[in-house]
Amino acid sequence: MTTPSLHQQEKLEALGWNDFFAEQALAYPGLLPARVSRPDLNRYHLLAASGPLTGLLPGRARSAGQTKAELPTVGDWVLVSDPAAQAADTGDELPSGTVLIEVTLKRKSKFSRKEAGERYDEQVVAANIDTVFLVTGLDDNFNVNRIERYLLLAWTSGASPVIILSKADLCQGLERKLEKVAAIAMATPVHVVSATADQGMDALRTYVTKGKTVALLGSSGVGKSTITNYLLGHDYFDTGAVRATDSRGRHTTTFRELCLLADGGMLIDTPGMREIQIWADQDTLAASFSDVADLAYQCRFNDCQHQSEPGCAVHAAIAAGELQQARLDTFQRFKDELAVLTARNVHHGRGAKRPTKKKS
Repeated sequence: MTTPSLHQQEKLEALGWNDFFAEQALAYPGLLPARVSRPDLNRYHLLAASGPLTGLLPGRARSAGQTKAELPTVGDWVLVSDPAAQAADTGDELPSGTVLIEVTLKRKSKFSRKEAGERYDEQVVAANIDTVFLVTGLDDNFNVNRIERYLLLAWTSGASPVIILSKADLCQGLERKLEKVAAIAMATPVHVVSATADQGMDALRTYVTKGKTVALLGSSGVGKSTITNYLLGHDYFDTGAVRATDSRGRHTTTFRELCLLADGGMLIDTPGMREIQIWADQDTLAASFSDVADLAYQCRFNDCQHQSEPGCAVHAAIAAGELQQARLDTFQRFKDELAVLTARNVHHGRGAKRPTKKKS
């Protein structure tokens, strides 16, 4: 990799560049680092030390047998050709501000789900994120099972999840809803906010500091774009009204994009997800549901299914009011989903996917 100047190094670090990526880049002298801010069909919007660039993926990269999940996505770090060197080597000049993406660096984290529909493929929603804002509305959109599903995906990602309960000004029965969230949060920070009433919003700024990346995930209409605009300090993303009947909104954000805050930090807003199909493994499931998994270790039988077996510690905890039946039901449902996912991956020759482990 071409050695950046001190000024360029500071700009790269503001974009999230660190030793994890720099060590990989040493193997590619002459290439320049840039971060994907937005994938756009066959081209990529990039942010580099020199400013915005447009990246093109050479045909050889697309024909090299890469899966869709291995192609660059929002948040990825890539190494690109120096436009001047490219012209000198080939005699071809790319359009001004356009570069070739030669290498996609390994990710330190990624938020993935199973691709929507019948295909058993991984869709990487965002890469190299430090914190995931899991946004759920406190209006009629409120759904604890959906939060549990997002939490499992977030723990698998290698990033740190934060639960954001938005639209507090429209909430009925806040205390009861907070109790339901606390029962499944597993020490995950929870923030109650309202952009309309300017409630709790400043606390979110503590996560979006210089060089750190936060991705916002949630259903349509929960207020992700409103939160993003608030933290950006201006209306960058469109926001739309939700239906009064079910508090669901249309997809006001139709693409994933990384945005820089004026005082440091980066946000990735994402379109609302209609389907949240999990992409994880059994170890991550056990960590995400450690309340259930820890009890399961205390069962009399190693193969206890937590149904009617004698000596079942899980059912004993439910009978004592220490664990909710709904929590066990969700755990069992996710376990069955992962068994199907693992079987399909093995059938297609992929093997079981392992999550990206978060470094301490």
